[in-house]
Amino acid sequence: MAGKIRQMIDSIINQRAKDNPMLERVIKTKLILKGINPAKFTLQSDDDPVVIGKLEKMMQELK
Repeated sequence: MAGKIRQMIDSIINQRAKDNPMLERVIKTKLILKGINPAKFTLQSDDDPVVIGKLEKMMQELK
């Protein structure tokens, strides 16, 4: 299913930033430092199981 990574990234950003642009940039920077560049993924991007695994781990940490 294409676009799952983008949806997960958007979900993480929305949960953490709560519409604060400064926090959005901080979270995007953290994602980049963990090896996931949010700008690289769109809703048409193919899903990579490794990236999905990293994002699922990050979502578990948020709870």
